[in-house]
Amino acid sequence: MSHERDGAIDATRNYDAELRDNAGRKYAYNFDLDVMHPFMVRSFIPFFQTGNCLELGSYLGDFTKRLLKHFDQVTCVEASGDAVAHLESTLGDAVRCVHATFEDVQLDRHFENIVLTHVLEHLDDPVLVLRRINEEWLTDNGRLLLVCPNANAPSRQIAVKMGLIPHNAAVTDAERQHGHRITYSLDTLERDARVAGLKVIHRSGIFFKALANFQWDRLLATDIISQDYLEGCYQLGQLYPDLCASIFLVCEKAG
Repeated sequence: MSHERDGAIDATRNYDAELRDNAGRKYAYNFDLDVMHPFMVRSFIPFFQTGNCLELGSYLGDFTKRLLKHFDQVTCVEASGDAVAHLESTLGDAVRCVHATFEDVQLDRHFENIVLTHVLEHLDDPVLVLRRINEEWLTDNGRLLLVCPNANAPSRQIAVKMGLIPHNAAVTDAERQHGHRITYSLDTLERDARVAGLKVIHRSGIFFKALANFQWDRLLATDIISQDYLEGCYQLGQLYPDLCASIFLVCEKAG
């Protein structure tokens, strides 16, 4: 399987096997689920449009459940049949599941809100998918809410200085095992959005982060980190988006 950004789509990927292989690995940290997910939704709320919602890459539905607090139903496109079965068994009629890859899926409607969180970095051809969002799936007044891990997060920059990774945007062995193809920064993420024809109307970061996820998980199990401290990291991230755990773009159809 090639991990290079050559624009080719890897038709050999087995998404069910990837889901099963990753099930025993620590990938969805408590920091992601309990800290980042709520702050992502909080960042999204001012940009939600009235109407329907499409989530691209729902995995096991942890973030989907948070979206359902703001939308009556969420359409989920998911490449893993195992994940689709889990979504349907746990969320029922609240989700409209479409089992397909983003490259091949055919959708029968347009959407006012499209959510893509920590997914783009997994794709073999991210610009192709962003172009499909722009040309096929967004309504004329719709918005794409796009979040990716940040290459310039202080935790990664510290890892570079420690000699653990060669440069900020490197794809680590652990990330590669989980299907990462690229590590975005604000400039490269906006580049791909613009190449796909999207107009970026807002750019920001989510949560100032100087520690690795596993370190955060250990701290969250103690009384060292208070909710006020988490709030402070979130607010500081608004001032220093390039030093956040995740980078965030809001995009609309151009022209």
